[in-house]
Parts: sequence; structure tokens; C-alpha cells
Amino acid sequence: AGPNRPVRVWCDGCYDMVHYGHSNQLRQARAMGDYLIVGVHTDEEIAKHKGPPVFTQEERYKMVQAIKWVDEIAPGAPYVTTLETLDKYNCDFCVHGDDITLTIDGKDTYEEVKMAGRYRECKRTQGVSTTDLVGRMLLMTKAHHSNIDEDLDYRKHTDNFGKGPKGHSPWTGVSQFLQTSQKIIQFASGKEPQPGDTIIYVAGAFDLFHTGHVDFLEKVHQLAEKPYVIAGLHFDQEVNRYKGKNYPIMNIHERTLSVLACRYVSEVVIGAPYAVTADLLDHFKVTLVCHGMTEVVPDKDGSDPYKEPKRRGIFQLVDSGSNLTTDLIVQRIIKNRLEFEARNQKKEAKELAVLEAMKRLEEK
Repeated sequence: AGPNRPVRVWCDGCYDMVHYGHSNQLRQARAMGDYLIVGVHTDEEIAKHKGPPVFTQEERYKMVQAIKWVDEIAPGAPYVTTLETLDKYNCDFCVHGDDITLTIDGKDTYEEVKMAGRYRECKRTQGVSTTDLVGRMLLMTKAHHSNIDEDLDYRKHTDNFGKGPKGHSPWTGVSQFLQTSQKIIQFASGKEPQPGDTIIYVAGAFDLFHTGHVDFLEKVHQLAEKPYVIAGLHFDQEVNRYKGKNYPIMNIHERTLSVLACRYVSEVVIGAPYAVTADLLDHFKVTLVCHGMTEVVPDKDGSDPYKEPKRRGIFQLVDSGSNLTTDLIVQRIIKNRLEFEARNQKKEAKELAVLEAMKRLEEK
């Protein structure tokens, strides 16, 4: 690299269920250089090495593209990171979390780039893993909410989760997510609204931040020349009131980071009131309030939470063109996970049968 050439950084992965842990990895990688390219594997590649992904490659490309630290995505990146790929995209080095990734035959997928000195590591985000999120969906308890005492089921689950037959894997195990002001600062844009900005307010749970949310926020962002989008996130108890069951799957702290990582959002209100009040609209000098095509559940007293913005004539329905909801995603993930587990148990049973047969042969 010449003295003035920007440092180009490479990351790659499945990015199947993108959560703030992935975003945080990409944030750290971007900070190591000037331009971040993210390689995303195809459905076919993932199916070969890990089993079929929950999201389609198109959905996964869109999710990664929406993360604000990503400058470019490379669709259909090979599963094993090679020097050839780094050279093709003109990248100086690749960055990966400090956990290991093994290929189908048990080799470190980053071996080649490590040998060439073009590998850097970033810290894995504590307190979240896809495995844990799936566990919360399957359990249907509410212990993962920030304001509920942990119940025994969840504690048992966190004790067992991610433990293989040989005890405990440090990578898929569960540790409690601890929010700090530092994390929020790292994720926040830090931009104040500028004169001439259109301040747009949207509110919701934004649970398990997904492509349906991305499509909606992108549409909202396109409504103005200079949009400043503020997302109001409801507290866990409020979301549970209108969604029921074990929703939200992610607690308020986790949802805050997920939404802050999105390039279409400028600011987040942590624990926004369910009713969009005159106070809130005046405080943020809101020009426009948007809601998607999903049902609006009435407030506790039966009133319309959007009564005030409608009275002011600043309310607008926005069709994201996506029918994806958190409910649908939970169904998809549970179905996928149950198939995944069944397949693994079969594989394990086969291996055990072989071992048994070998033992019997030896005994003869």
C-alpha cells in the first residue's frame, strides 16, 4: 500500500441471523482501516458446511449492507478465506473474531491468511450468540427481559446451552449481556439534527432486528432530502403487553444496539412512551411520524397511540413492501433449529454405532 492508499479490510461469514455481536465485529474491523468489504456466503456454501441457513442469501446480503460500518458487500464469497480472495478485492488483511471456524474436514478456515500475516483479530462480543437467541425462542419464558427476575428454566437453559457431549464450548455458551454507556457511544452516530433536516419519528419493538425492519427504515429514510430518523424503542414490559408470549426475544439494551447499527437510523429513544405524545413531538421537533403496515394495538386505555401526530396532520403509513415479521422469523428459526438438531442427533447416533461395532470387533 502506498502512503496515501486507503487501507482496505475484509470480513466474511454466513451472517445468517445478524445480531449486534456481528455488527460489533464489523465496527471493530472498520476501525482498523478505511474501507470495509464484507463477504457473504451463498446458501449453497453454507448448506454444505453447516446446514441450510434460516435466511436466504438475498435477505442476508441486505442485512449486512444495512450495517453502517460496511462500505461494500461481496456476495457469494467462498467459505474459506484465501489470499486469492483478499487480492481480488484488493484488501490488505482480513479480520475475524477470536473464536475458531472450522471447515467440514476440521481445518482452521483462516490458516492460509494467518501464515501470510494478513489476519487480524477482534474481540468477540460478550453476552450474545445466535445459539442463545434461539434458546430464548424455544423456551417461551420471559427471563431474558431486562426487568424480570431470572426464572429457573432460563437459568437451567443457560447452564446447559452450548455444552457439547464433552462439556462446555466457550463460544456458544451464554453469558448475560451487560449494557454499558461505552457500548452505546461506540454504536451511536453522535450526529445532532442539522438545520434543514426532516426529523422523522418511528416507534416499535424492533425485536430481532431483521430485513422487514430494514426495508421499512430505508423507505422512511427515502421520504426526505435530508432525513434524520429517530427510532423510539418500547420497554420490554410494554412490548410484552402488546405482543404477549415471550416477546420481546431481545431485551431493551440489545434492541438499542441492533437499531443503532442500522445506517438509516440517526438516534434511538431508549424506552419510548407507547403513545406518541405532544411532549415527545415538541421535544424532538418532529416533522413526520411513520408507521408500517402492521396492526396498531391500542394503548392501555384503549386510545390510539398515534392520535396526536394524526391531529397535527404529520402521520404517514409507509409500506415497506416486506411481509416479514418477528413472529415469522421466530417460526422459521425454530423449524430450522429443530431440523438441525434432529440431523445432528442422527449423525451422533451413527458415529456411536460405528464406535460400538469397532469395540465389539476388538473384544473378539
